[in-house]
Amino acid sequence: MTIWSTATLAGWLVGKEKAALQDLSETHEGALVALVMALDAREHDTKLHSLRVRAYARHLGKRMGLSRRNLLQLGEGALLHDIGKIGIPDQLLLKPGKLSEEEWTVMKTHPAIGANILDAVPFLSHASDVARSHHERFDGTGYPNGLRGEEIPIGGRIFAIVDVFDALTTDRPYHQKLSFRDAREQIRNGAGSHFDPAVVDAFLAVSVETWERISKTVGLSTSKV
Repeated sequence: MTIWSTATLAGWLVGKEKAALQDLSETHEGALVALVMALDAREHDTKLHSLRVRAYARHLGKRMGLSRRNLLQLGEGALLHDIGKIGIPDQLLLKPGKLSEEEWTVMKTHPAIGANILDAVPFLSHASDVARSHHERFDGTGYPNGLRGEEIPIGGRIFAIVDVFDALTTDRPYHQKLSFRDAREQIRNGAGSHFDPAVVDAFLAVSVETWERISKTVGLSTSKV
C-alpha cells in the first residue's frame, strides 16, 4: 500500500481540482460558442461574426491594458452581444430590403433584450454591459439609451469599433466588403462621433496585418488570440 505524505496528497488534490475546473471551463466555453454560432447562422450573412469580434475585442482590450478579469468579461460580452436578436422576428431580422421606421424601432430593442437575458443568468450577467451598450455612440446619438462619452462602459466603447470593423470587412446584403486598410480608415474617420478617440488611437496602433491574421485565425480555430 502506498502511503502519501501530506504535501503529496495536497498536490494531488490541487491537480484534480485544476483539472475539474478546466473541464468545467471548456464545457462552459463550448456551450457559449455553440449558442452564438447558432445565432449567427440564423443571419446567414454573419457566419463567425461573433467569434471574430470576440478575438478583435480581446486583442484591443489587451492593448488598452484591461485586467485579465476584464478581458474575460469583454470577451464573453463580445461573444454574446447580439443574443437579444433571439427576440426579433425573422421577417425583420432576415428582411433583404430597408426596414421601415416601425420595423427599425423593433430592431433597436435587441440590445435591451440581450442585456435582460444575460442579467437573468448569474454567471453571464457581467456580459450584459456590452450587450446593452454596443450600439451606443460616443457623441450620444446611439441607442437604446443615448449614452455619451464615458457614460458608455469601456467594454461597449471597445466593442463598438470591432463590431463595425468586422461588418465593414465582410460581405453583407447591403454592401460589399472593404479591404482591412480601407475599413481602418473608416474607423479613423469615426473618432469623436461614433467612437471614443482614445480607443480609436489604440485600434490604429495595431497593424492591418495583425487584424488580418486574427481574422484568419478565427476562421481556422476558436482558440484564444
